[in-house]
Amino acid sequence: MQNTQVRWTELAREVVSPRDASALPYPGAVPASALSSSMQDYLKVIWTTQEWDDSPVTSRALAERFGVSPSTVSEALKKLAAAGLVDHERYGTATLTDAGRAAALAMVRRHRLVETFLVDYLGYAWDEVHDEAEVLEHAVSDDFVERLSARLGHPEFDPHGDPIPTADGRLPALDARPLVDVEAPARLRVVRVSDEDPALLRHLVDLGMTLGVTLRLVERHDFAGTLAVELDGTQRDLGHVAAAAIFVAPA
Repeated sequence: MQNTQVRWTELAREVVSPRDASALPYPGAVPASALSSSMQDYLKVIWTTQEWDDSPVTSRALAERFGVSPSTVSEALKKLAAAGLVDHERYGTATLTDAGRAAALAMVRRHRLVETFLVDYLGYAWDEVHDEAEVLEHAVSDDFVERLSARLGHPEFDPHGDPIPTADGRLPALDARPLVDVEAPARLRVVRVSDEDPALLRHLVDLGMTLGVTLRLVERHDFAGTLAVELDGTQRDLGHVAAAAIFVAPA
């Protein structure tokens, strides 16, 4: 984890201007080769931060995410704004322009395809792939990404259930909401799990609570911060933190 934090810090402080953007993978996109690794990461993080949450993306939030100072983030956002990828006012929120969103989705596509490859072909567990993909996504070409997608059979979802953007920037539909927000009783199917905490992913594997499984939300114990969940005939209490990371759909 320390090495990952060091890498995030180095990337966040990197200053490289966009290069030629003549060969676009799809309309409105900026090719990954035209952006520095730090720019790629900022765009991806801005987009993924709001994928499942409408909270505004501030310089402070990005600074906490990357482990750098707010002033470092502000400088990076200025460069992204100058490149036409982000709209940002000093001390305000950061929002992606159409071009920025297209570039962010291209990076999300890379990341999630690499994660899928690591699980399907190299035998990685779902709690191991995120940090590996963070490194590999910057090292491959756009052509490699499309060949990888073809070899994988053009998957729609990654090992955590996150939608994989298509080559033209479309997202497959995923009708899901956090388990913590569901009213009891309910019969549900796990369709996505947040990959932010590898320890939680390992814990859910131990519980048998992986993608595709069906469970029953028996009752809520909000006074205790837990949910009573039945899986394979066994009832257990699940904390709100874990339940917030599990996304479900009606079974």
